[in-house]
Amino acid sequence: MLRIMKYLSKAEIGQMLLALVTIVGQVFFDLKLPDYMSDITTLVETPGSAMQDIWIAGGKMLLISLGSVACAVITGYLAARVGSSFTQRLRSLEFRQVESFGPAEMNRFSTASLITRSTNDITQIQMFITTGLQLIVKSPIMAVWAVAKIAGEGFEWTLATGVAVVILLAAIAVMMTMVMPKFKAMQQLTDNINLVARENLTGLKVVRAYNAEDYQESKFTKANKELTETQLFTNRTMAFMMPLMNTIMNGLMLAVYWIGAYLIDAAELTDKLTLFSNMVVFSNYSVQVIMSFLLMSMVFVLWPRADVSAQRVLEVLDTEPMVENGTKTAADIAKTGERGTVEFKSVSFTYPDSREAMLENISFSAKAGQTVAFIGSTGSGKSSLINLVPRFYDATQGQVLVDGVDVRDYDLTTLRDKIGYVPQQSVLFKGTVASNVSYGDKPGDSTVVELADTSTAAGRKHEADLLAADKAAASASISAARMSRVKAAADVAQASEFVNRMDGGFEAAIAQGGSNVSGGQKQRLSIARAVYRHPEILIFDDSFSALDFRTDREVREALAREAKDSTKLIVAQRIGTIMNADLIVVLDDGKIVGQGTHKELMESCEVYQQIAESQLSKAELMA
Repeated sequence: MLRIMKYLSKAEIGQMLLALVTIVGQVFFDLKLPDYMSDITTLVETPGSAMQDIWIAGGKMLLISLGSVACAVITGYLAARVGSSFTQRLRSLEFRQVESFGPAEMNRFSTASLITRSTNDITQIQMFITTGLQLIVKSPIMAVWAVAKIAGEGFEWTLATGVAVVILLAAIAVMMTMVMPKFKAMQQLTDNINLVARENLTGLKVVRAYNAEDYQESKFTKANKELTETQLFTNRTMAFMMPLMNTIMNGLMLAVYWIGAYLIDAAELTDKLTLFSNMVVFSNYSVQVIMSFLLMSMVFVLWPRADVSAQRVLEVLDTEPMVENGTKTAADIAKTGERGTVEFKSVSFTYPDSREAMLENISFSAKAGQTVAFIGSTGSGKSSLINLVPRFYDATQGQVLVDGVDVRDYDLTTLRDKIGYVPQQSVLFKGTVASNVSYGDKPGDSTVVELADTSTAAGRKHEADLLAADKAAASASISAARMSRVKAAADVAQASEFVNRMDGGFEAAIAQGGSNVSGGQKQRLSIARAVYRHPEILIFDDSFSALDFRTDREVREALAREAKDSTKLIVAQRIGTIMNADLIVVLDDGKIVGQGTHKELMESCEVYQQIAESQLSKAELMA
C-alpha cells in the first residue's frame, strides 16, 4: 500500500500534511475535554462554588467541542479531496498503461481482471485514503497521548486499562489472521465473476443457439456463491469486532468505577473528593484509549483489501511492455529515401509462453505499391507474420525492416502512422459511421490521453477545458473535408451503398462493438477505416472472409485503383483474392515453402497447388 503512494502529487502531499495537523488538533481537543469535566465535577462537589464559575467552565468545554468538530470537518474534507484526485490519477495512469500493452501483456492480465483493477480495486484504495489514513494517524496519537495522561493517575486504574488493551489486541490479531487470506481471495473472485458475466454477455447469441442458458447460469451461480461465501465469512468474523469492543469498553468502565469505589471508600475524607474527580477523568481517558484501538480495528478492516488492491494496480503500472519504444522519428526515416517498403530478413518468432517457434527463417521483400499475399493452412503462422510489422510482437531472431529501418528502432507512433491495419476480427466502436471510419484522426488525440491534476485550481480548470473540448467534439458535425475523405474511403471499401440506406447515413449510430451491423458490413467499415488514413502500408489479416465474391472483387479492384501507391500485405484463405498479387508467400508449419506469382507457384509449389485445386477448377486457375 505504501508503494502506491509514490503517485501522490505535491499538492496532495501538502493537503495530507495539513490534514495531519487538523487530526492532531482534534485529538488535542478531545483529550482536553476530560480536564474541564474534572473542573466542573470539582466545582459541583465543592460547597459554596459560584454558578458563574460552572458556566465559564462549561462554556470552555463547549468551545473545545466545537474546535474538535471543526478539525474533524476539515480533516474529512481534505481526505475526500485527496482520495478523489489521487484515484482519478491512478485510473488515468492505469488506462494509459493498458493502452501501451501488446498481446503478450493482455494475455497475462485478462480483460475482466483489468476492468476490476481499474474500478473495484481503485475504489478500495479511495475508501482507504478517505477513511483509513485518518484512522491510522489518529488512533495511535490518541492512544499514546491518552495513556500518557492517565499513567500517573493511579496504578490500579492503569493496570485495568492495560489488561483491557492486551485482550483487545489479542482478539484483533486472531481475527486478522482469519480474514486476511479471505480478503486477498475476494479480489480474485471478483475478477472471476466479471469474467463469467462478460463471457456470457459477449457470447449471448451462441448461448441461446445451443440452449445453454442453464449451463451459463450454473457457472455464474458457482462464481457468485464462492464470492458470497467469502464475503459472508469476512463479514461474520468482523461482525464480532464491534460487540467485542463494546464489551471490553463497558468492562473497563465497570472496573474503573469498581476500583474507584473501593479507593474512595478506603480513603480519608479529605481525599475522597480528589479521588472522585480523578475517577471521572480516568474513566473518560480510558474510554479514549479503547476508542483509539476501536478506530485502529476499523483500519484492519479497510487495510487488507486496500493493500491487495494496491498490489494489483501496481502490477499493471509496473509492467514493462515487451515491445519497447524506439527513437527514430518520421524525420529520421525520411532520410532513407524509401517509402512503403517492407522486408523480412531471416525472421524467426516464438510466442512468449511457447517453446516451439511459430515462424522460422522467413525472408521476403515488398516494394512500394506492391501487393504481397500470404496463404497457408490454419495455424501456419500467417497472422503471426504480419503482426510483426506494426510491432504487436517483436521478432525473436532476424530483422523486420520498414523503409529500410528495423522496426525495433522506430518510435511506435511513427511506425504505426505508416500503417493501415484491418484485423482478423473486425472491431467497431460506439459512435457514428463517420467517427469509426475516421478513427485515429489526430485532432482528437489530446483529449483522450492528457491527464489533469485536479488537486490544484489550474488543474481543475484544465480538466474542465478538456471535458468541454470533448463535448464540443462529440456534438459538432464532422468537417466537410473529413466527411469527403470518409465517403471516399467508404466507396473504396464498397460500404457507401449500405451506409446510405442507414438512418442518418454517415451520421448513423454504431452500437458498441458494432452489434447493429452485419459481419460483412463491419468488415467493410474496418477496411474503410484503414484506407481513410492513406497509409504507406495496408495490412489485411484475412479481412475479406465475410465478403461475397462479387464484393471481394470490387474491393480489390478499388484498392488497386485508389491505393495503388500503398504497399498491401494480405492474409487470405481464398485463392481468388490473391491470384493477381505481385508476390504470394506460401507458409506451412511456420516455414516458407514457396513464393512467387500465382503462375509460378502453380508450377513449383505443391502446397499451393493443393490449396488452389481444392477451391477452383483447373479452368479458373489457368484463366
